[in-house]
Amino acid sequence: MMDIETMKNEMQDVLEQNILHFWQTKMVDHENGGFYGRIDANEVLHRDAEKGAILNARILWTFSAAYRVLGNPEYLEMATYAKEYFIEHFIDKEYGGVYWSLDYKGNPLNTRKQFYAIGFALYGMSEYARATGDREALECALRLFDAIEEHALDPLYNGYIEAQTRDWQPIADMRLSPLDANFPKSQNTHLHIIEPYANLYRTLKAQYPDNPETLGASKFTPDYAPIVSQEDLFRVEHALRNIINIFTDHILNPETSHLDLFFEMDWTRGAGHLESYGHDIECSWLMHEAALVLGDKEVLEKMEPIVRMVAKASEKGLRPDGSMIHEANLSTGHVDDDLHWWVQAENVVGWYNIYQHFDDEAALDKAFRCWEYIKDQIIDWENGEWHWSRHPDGTLNTVDDKAGFWKCPYHNGRMCLEIIERSAEL
Repeated sequence: MMDIETMKNEMQDVLEQNILHFWQTKMVDHENGGFYGRIDANEVLHRDAEKGAILNARILWTFSAAYRVLGNPEYLEMATYAKEYFIEHFIDKEYGGVYWSLDYKGNPLNTRKQFYAIGFALYGMSEYARATGDREALECALRLFDAIEEHALDPLYNGYIEAQTRDWQPIADMRLSPLDANFPKSQNTHLHIIEPYANLYRTLKAQYPDNPETLGASKFTPDYAPIVSQEDLFRVEHALRNIINIFTDHILNPETSHLDLFFEMDWTRGAGHLESYGHDIECSWLMHEAALVLGDKEVLEKMEPIVRMVAKASEKGLRPDGSMIHEANLSTGHVDDDLHWWVQAENVVGWYNIYQHFDDEAALDKAFRCWEYIKDQIIDWENGEWHWSRHPDGTLNTVDDKAGFWKCPYHNGRMCLEIIERSAEL
């Protein structure tokens, strides 16, 4: 019989022995630095694959968070290695921001500025600073925050655009990937800006000199701990409040309770009537987290009914075995009913969040059921890490990567860390 303590213990074992161990032993590029860009679905390592900013930033976040929660010095070593490589190679020292990708030797390959990637770099750097009190990482995080605010924020209609050229000029193709529609604003990019903004604000609050629980006072020497200004705190708080409102006022579809995916500059919905169930359940808990971190009672009272409403809407993607399908295009009738690794991970956290904060036992059962599905169908117990997906008929996806540009230890690693931390709070 599944219970919270059992799930927590199982997840810690999977995190350390299945996920983190895979990245520690199979993905470190000792010859050229950083991490290899790809291991395919057949466990073949592609040493000359490009190195993506998203992959590397997510590795930084995962090992930083794992060190913060579990305290294993091996995870700090990996996080520091990731941080130093990222700063040296991915940060554009001339124009600021982050390169989209490098070649396998660490030279800039695609220099476009995708704000989704800059958001993940900010997420990773702020988590490293949160875990260690490192000044360099926090200062890098603040510079990345400034780059997003200066270059991506739409001064007319509000919200954040998708992409620009290396030197911050307009770019015709703003798509995050070939699978996306070419619109100037998306739910996905806003999701991965609200996430790092909340984390940065949480880190700044903990390190602000007037806070009696500063990292400098409680965990590290004052000379090492970053000094956070009141102006830094105010700027990030203002931006966090703004993006919370963007989600409630523009991205949330009040008629469907789903979160729409693509938008014109003036927030007109584009690309048809799309529903992404994985993003819905992920958004539900990340929006809630942002409001909780902000700590404003009025904002939280406005947000919490929306959190429950969006989670409820995501149920449309649930299957009887506890898994969740990817998305549907109601305009065309096409349904992507593959069972992706990341959707299952976010499904667990999203429902656990509903249980934790609203005492919803049915939500906990959904989390349990999806975890059972993950153990049975998604985790690769033989080779490590998780498979990309299963098809609706139960067959394994043998095409998409085991590790690569988009397949990182972030969704599944974060799921484990969230449950470990949350179960300790109950």
